Amino acid sequence: MSTPAPRTALEDVFRVEFPKLVAGLTRMLRDVGLAEELAQDALVAALEHWPREGTPEKPGAWLMATAKRRAIDVLRRDKRVERDHALLGREQDELGAARARELETAADDVIGDDLLRLVFIACHPLLSTEARVALTLRLLGGLTTEEIARAFLVPEPTIAQRIVRAKRTLADAAVPFEVPRGDELAPRLASVLEVVYLVFNEGYAATSGDDWMRPHLCEDAQRLGMTLAGLAPDEPEVFGLLALMDIQASRAKARVSAEGEPILLLEQNRELWDHVLIARGLAALDRALSLTLEPGPYVLQAALAACHARARAAADTDWRRIVVLYGELLRETPSPIVELNRAVAISMAEGAAAALPLVDALRAEPVLAGYHLLPAVRGDLLAKLGRFGEARAELERAAAMTKNAREKRLLLEKAAALVWRN
Repeated sequence: MSTPAPRTALEDVFRVEFPKLVAGLTRMLRDVGLAEELAQDALVAALEHWPREGTPEKPGAWLMATAKRRAIDVLRRDKRVERDHALLGREQDELGAARARELETAADDVIGDDLLRLVFIACHPLLSTEARVALTLRLLGGLTTEEIARAFLVPEPTIAQRIVRAKRTLADAAVPFEVPRGDELAPRLASVLEVVYLVFNEGYAATSGDDWMRPHLCEDAQRLGMTLAGLAPDEPEVFGLLALMDIQASRAKARVSAEGEPILLLEQNRELWDHVLIARGLAALDRALSLTLEPGPYVLQAALAACHARARAAADTDWRRIVVLYGELLRETPSPIVELNRAVAISMAEGAAAALPLVDALRAEPVLAGYHLLPAVRGDLLAKLGRFGEARAELERAAAMTKNAREKRLLLEKAAALVWRN
């Protein structure tokens, strides 16, 4: 045992280990709802023991062993085992003992692709697209309902209801814990890609908390992307997503200062970018483009990221090409957020005066009512146009809307810098 760890350190461990616990327990129990309950129980037990006893050398193994013991207890006393028709007629103690022996063996297995199997369970066609994504973000990313709600720009109770109903649906249907093959793979792939990218985004730019990034979420998403590429070697969107994640992840060391403060793209030291990841991402993009004549949304987003990756300095960025690519992306996936990003690119290519009317028009979009980047972008444009009072008010409004502490501080600092300007 190490010395006792502070609560924040424990929370970091929980965030990393929670999806692995749920995935491993789901493989053993074939019940994703029960698996999540037992994972939560194990985390509560750790919260009770670790602060006074110290964090174990292998916290994941400790949590799994604790969850496994609780699973065995549940199987021995829970009436639900009686619904296992293959075992009907035996005494309940015998049922519990048999499943317990199975758990003893299974718990020692390497997790392997359990996380991937968990994603495909959560993305089962029985569920709506919204439920698939919300459930997988909850189970795979360990995100709270609040964080998922912010990612979808919908009320938190809506997300909570989706997750509860999704777990109930999967349990009632006894969905198998496996990766689909053959003709079943394609219709479920788009939803899986969406989930993986949302998990990556939560790691790349955390919606809440004290940290600008959650690197382990990016790493989980990249690993899943590589696994998906092996499963679907002829799917351009899989390689497009892989390219997009690798290129964005290449900036990780340059995105945060030594003090943990965010550094925006145009201000980053590009010498700190991971050029191995960039090369890998560009190779994946080339692979994606070789597989299609009509790039989909992930291939187009990867092409956008590549424009930045290929620019040795911020001043070398091909903003006109970026504007064109955002236009193509809008045709593929119409979205106010894509329109906002296109407006930012137009401001860089043609000036703030050309972009501000486009941003102003988006203020009427209901889906952007709680989106903090809309006033943040508008504040930047107003500042470039010399309208400093309005700019400061917009940046302060954006700061009030974000729940990420680092981002809030950045926005308030930008607003404060405008106080003495006329």
